[in-house]
Amino acid sequence: MTERQLTRREFITRAAAVGAAAAMPWWSKSLEAAPAKRPNLIFILTDDQRYDAMGFMGHTPFLKTPNMDRLAREGATLTNAFVTTALCSPSRACFVTGTYAHRHGVVNNEATDPDPSLENFPQALQKAGYETAYIGKWHMEKKSDPRPGFDYWLSFLGQGVYENPTFNENGREFEAEGYMTDLLTDYAVKFLEKDREKPFCMILAHKAVHGPFTPAERHKNAFPDAVLPEPASFKDDYKGKPEWQRRMIAYGGGSKAKLLENKDKPVPETIPPVEWNGKEPGRLNYYRTLLAVDDSIGTVLDTLEKKGILDDTVIAFAGDNGYFMGEHRRGDKRLAYEESIRIPWLIRYPKMIKPGTKIEEMTLNIDLGPTFLDLAGAKAPKSMQGRSMKPLFGGQKHAPWRKSFFYEYFREDQYPAFPLMLGIRTENMKYVTYPDIKDIDELYDLDKDPFEMHNLAQDPAHAADLKRLKAQFERLKRETAYPEGKQIGIPPVY
Repeated sequence: MTERQLTRREFITRAAAVGAAAAMPWWSKSLEAAPAKRPNLIFILTDDQRYDAMGFMGHTPFLKTPNMDRLAREGATLTNAFVTTALCSPSRACFVTGTYAHRHGVVNNEATDPDPSLENFPQALQKAGYETAYIGKWHMEKKSDPRPGFDYWLSFLGQGVYENPTFNENGREFEAEGYMTDLLTDYAVKFLEKDREKPFCMILAHKAVHGPFTPAERHKNAFPDAVLPEPASFKDDYKGKPEWQRRMIAYGGGSKAKLLENKDKPVPETIPPVEWNGKEPGRLNYYRTLLAVDDSIGTVLDTLEKKGILDDTVIAFAGDNGYFMGEHRRGDKRLAYEESIRIPWLIRYPKMIKPGTKIEEMTLNIDLGPTFLDLAGAKAPKSMQGRSMKPLFGGQKHAPWRKSFFYEYFREDQYPAFPLMLGIRTENMKYVTYPDIKDIDELYDLDKDPFEMHNLAQDPAHAADLKRLKAQFERLKRETAYPEGKQIGIPPVY
């Protein structure tokens, strides 16, 4: 149809529209023509990395992690990041489902996958048009098969091994030759280098630094003169602390064999001191094993930079739980002490996060899914119990943030001497109770006693604090729908 064939009314309408468009400011037309681009999303997860095991933290001066340091320098450090269960499988399930262990059902290692009725955040991202990949340690149900929510899958059975692992790639099993951390990085790079039109989400979940601590060949002789400083709580004598803890320290661990062998022996009121060994090979190898993870982060950053998509990509880096390095004379995790429940967490996204940002609010592993979905412009499933951290990124005013969180750990068949643990951690205090055994509670003032040496639960001077924390604890149990009275995990054995 030519303009001379238009009716007078049609001509006037069209001319008005053209005139209105011409009158619009240039920036308005630009916004209309270019809708916001959704970011790519990467989550790098380590195993058993304690919150201060990064070079810039300064805890171990000999440890150099230039790529973790770069993420912190160019992005945000979450200075108060925690897990809701300090155990590998439950925590990993918390990250992907955004729910507590008592809700997703993964309460022990290598037992089961999350409740299939819960939509994980990669599934929600797929619905929102993202291409998704999982590369690395899954460590829930004891199989290596692909799981729902991932367009690309490369994993392995259980804990896996550091040298020459067997992989499952999209359902095909094969043996690979090389060092686990480097191999996983190679597959991550292949995924990142693909040309695609969709935004993507990649989870790179390392086996490292889980024991037995096995550094890459190039790192086996790293920092030969290093001496680990003695932890402030290493000489904890456990006076006034629960009997079950003193029993484990006195009789050599929490395994079933140790429990049965020593369960009727007397428990000392205090634990005598021993000498600290700052050159213990296992602890030093822990830090050496971490060096390849830092190399991996550098390779991921370089790959994104070469593709020209580094600043279009949200990079989150975290650990699945903390780890004791002699604090309270312990190794491993599980307990509610700070070294066990705190994790490293860094996020780089320059379009939203200023370099060198410190986020001091309490953040939890269950917050990852809601955050990634929010950044992708997708709606979080109603089942998710975490919160999007996006409001924290820009330093702007936001709705009141959590001032406390609920902690839980469920008894395992392999280590039955560790009882059911429930607790609450506030900004300055901690309360922990053991409901399925007859033992005392724990209460700590974290401002005055940051190393948790003095249990105040039996101190009459802190009766009001105990009452207040117990009330908050009961409130959080209700808010998180903790199944009171339901047996979760194995029943008590003593």
